[in-house]
Amino acid sequence: MMTVRKRGKVCRIEGSIGDKRVRLSLGTRNADHAHLLANRIERALSEGSQCILWSQLGAVLPPRTFLVLAAFVGWIEPHEKPERTWAELSTAFECWMGQRTALNRLQCSTTERYRQTMRQFTMFLAERNVSNLRDITRAIVESFKVWRVERIKKHKFARGATSVALDAAILHKVFAYALDAEMIPKNPVKMEGKPGGEPTHGAQPFTGDELRRMRIHAGEDLLIFLLLRHTGFRGSDAVAITWEEVHFDRREIERVTQKCKKLVVLPIHPELLFALEAECARRNPEPNERVLLNPSTGDPLRRPRLYARTLALGRRAGVGHAHPHRFRDTLAVDLLCAGAGIYDVARTLGDTVETTERHYAPFVPALRDRVRRIMETGNGLESMSDTKLTHSSPNSSQVEEKMAAGPVSRILSALRRDGHSSGPRIAARL
Repeated sequence: MMTVRKRGKVCRIEGSIGDKRVRLSLGTRNADHAHLLANRIERALSEGSQCILWSQLGAVLPPRTFLVLAAFVGWIEPHEKPERTWAELSTAFECWMGQRTALNRLQCSTTERYRQTMRQFTMFLAERNVSNLRDITRAIVESFKVWRVERIKKHKFARGATSVALDAAILHKVFAYALDAEMIPKNPVKMEGKPGGEPTHGAQPFTGDELRRMRIHAGEDLLIFLLLRHTGFRGSDAVAITWEEVHFDRREIERVTQKCKKLVVLPIHPELLFALEAECARRNPEPNERVLLNPSTGDPLRRPRLYARTLALGRRAGVGHAHPHRFRDTLAVDLLCAGAGIYDVARTLGDTVETTERHYAPFVPALRDRVRRIMETGNGLESMSDTKLTHSSPNSSQVEEKMAAGPVSRILSALRRDGHSSGPRIAARL
């Protein structure tokens, strides 16, 4: 029990807290105010450190008095967490990408694509004057998608801005990291389908005439052309092939792909084999040296330069947008047209059967011609007799019994009873 006493002009409290006796100034001359403070102090001491009155008492009591009282219950002033910002998340995610890249779990090309989307999102947030993660809502992200589509369509070869699905997937990954790090309560990004899942924007194989023109105009890029044409490697794998992966004795190239980490063993086409043997004899390289060099400088060819040189080759040959991945599409369609199975092509490319079937099968004329021949024979259900249809199934008797007892039988009986002659035709339709 605390008592209020006046010492001079200032009131103070006296009493015992546990086994300790205290005399502490209340810092007020008003007796009524002093008794109100004493009541609040007793309540705060009884409720402990979780009492909400401690913050109020800290604002009105003298500092020494408050510190002594708060020490009895172990009250500590709570610190407000600072607002998490997009800049903080970007820095943290950049560190995460660096760690995954060092562990060989993330490719440099993938991290660069992530950075591209994050730079675009940073520009968008700056235009909207948004910096805190709390303010990045679902509506803000949906506005970014519209903003991104408009910017993409201003560029040449925009292809309908279908890459916005990839941008959404990347942002979803970034905010999933923030959610895992407890920086946000929920992910504000809604996916826009699977990236690359648009059926009208799939493979872009070259035609035979385009390949012939590019071979004629290849010049010093002939080895690049032949390697892409006869291996179907992605650009990242094409520039990274070393001579130790080229087995001349077996006439095979053996490599673990960078993107999917799958082992592919490719037979070397005779035309490519001749070019590789000539290049090996000219350079006499070490096993760990890269196969493809920049013809202009003699340095190992990098992926951006590979992309630029294939585009330049296409321009010389009059072939538009001849990027390296089109050679991969071409080889896949080429193998399917020659009779290779979907599984064989998937193993050759280091892809899944599902991806191979979805992206490349629609471009194979032989498959469509086979279906066309079946449809044009005229040997459909109409040409089959009732006897064949009846005995085509081992459970046909059970089916007939169910039909006889079902609504179809009742409809036909009613039609015959009413004198309709179209019963058989209606039955055939049913």
